[in-house]
Amino acid sequence: MVIAGIGFTTCFDDLCSEFIESLILEIFSRCLWQTLKLVDDEIVVLHKIRLMGFFLFYYDGSIWCWENSLVPCLLERFLELGSGTRSEVPLQVCSVKAEGMMSLAIDNLGTLWMWGNCPPESSSSEGGFSLVSSFTPTPVWDFHGHTVVKVACGNEHVVALVTAGETYKGEDLICFSWGSNNHGQLGLGDKENRNRPEIVEDFNEDSIFAVYEVACGAYHTALLTHKKRPSETLESMCWTFGLGENGQLGHGTTQSASSPETVKELPQYVYLISVDCGLFHTSVVSSAGDVWSWGMEKGLGLCPDASFTGTDAGDAISPLQILCNGSNGSKFQEPVQVVCGAAHTVLVANDGYKLWSWGRGRSGVLGNGKTIDCFSPTVVLWPPLTEDFKQEELNSVGEGDRIAEENSKRVTKTEKALSSAIEETKLLQSKLAVMERYAGILHGSIFGKPLEEQDIPISLQNSGIHDIGKEWDRMLESADPAKLVRLEKFYQKCLKVLKKSC
Repeated sequence: MVIAGIGFTTCFDDLCSEFIESLILEIFSRCLWQTLKLVDDEIVVLHKIRLMGFFLFYYDGSIWCWENSLVPCLLERFLELGSGTRSEVPLQVCSVKAEGMMSLAIDNLGTLWMWGNCPPESSSSEGGFSLVSSFTPTPVWDFHGHTVVKVACGNEHVVALVTAGETYKGEDLICFSWGSNNHGQLGLGDKENRNRPEIVEDFNEDSIFAVYEVACGAYHTALLTHKKRPSETLESMCWTFGLGENGQLGHGTTQSASSPETVKELPQYVYLISVDCGLFHTSVVSSAGDVWSWGMEKGLGLCPDASFTGTDAGDAISPLQILCNGSNGSKFQEPVQVVCGAAHTVLVANDGYKLWSWGRGRSGVLGNGKTIDCFSPTVVLWPPLTEDFKQEELNSVGEGDRIAEENSKRVTKTEKALSSAIEETKLLQSKLAVMERYAGILHGSIFGKPLEEQDIPISLQNSGIHDIGKEWDRMLESADPAKLVRLEKFYQKCLKVLKKSC
């Protein structure tokens, strides 16, 4: 790292005092994270640096300056200069998330980008909290020098898992949250909104839990953790916080929570591989193929007037197991991921070769060929890749649908054949029209009148085979002498034309 001033350049090794070196590094770090809680001496030194017009060249080739500013500013036009990592590696999106009116992306350098209706960049809370529209992706500079590994967002809040250092080492993720917090969905122990990211203290660098998955509903958040190594077992836990009035937290009540709490009624000694949230429900799946859901209307996320009635109605305030109705028992084979829409759930199983869905079926979101609500998992009509899968798909569709599909195939085959025949007929008709026109021109040139049907030789009319020698003799015997004279004259003219041309 090098510091340059007006009229001179110097390295940290040449500074007069190690104290000044550490002080400048501390100031730069705090400025970079926009947490300028500086003591008086530090502020004086920072002013001196600013007045001298200092520039700081960072290790990745970026240039920061203090020109007319207390906060280091990145000189973007210099990013493409030099041979640093930033200029050599093209940006590539590795992960995207979207919810409400907000979109998020993580690039291959671990930078988080946001656009849409996002929390404001200002750290000031004056005037209340409100989302700010960003029409193009904007980086979240709070995480500069760290790697954002995973991110999720609700209607008005964001939760990110960020490395403690520069690179991801497996169990060093810290949980940050910011945005609207009117239901405690940030997990910070209160209901105050945050414009800038803050650490969820239960999952800071010193926590005994390693957080590895995050998901957000409209106004609640879910996390998956396991104990950091060394640990005798790999069982994991699901933590939830935020709005709980529909049971979406799974705590056994409809109360909201502003701090992370475990979903205690999930079985112990299971390893949860995926979690996701709908608007008002939550789902998890274990490595063994067990799926649990909780929240609005038995964890399906359905509106009360669109699903159960009588004693079956009501929200699931604790986890309910979703049973597979396939041939392999209640477990889903080789689960990969569970995802939630607003009011439906989709599970990727069989190592990615099979999909199950349940919940609200409007607009065909379940992918099972129907638009009705399904209270238990149904097979998504995914293109079959094995004979067993094909048979299960046909059984789910039903015999009537199978017959209709076969009839449709036969009709399609007949239509293709008929279309081909029609095209061939049109081609023959076109060729016949050309031949008729040519014969008419030739006949008119010889006989002085249009070709008519009675002029066609009898042998050609009867058999389709024309013997030109016999037909010529017959024509001479029955010909009108006047026609022969006209024919002779035409022949003479042709000879004269040929002689002139030669």
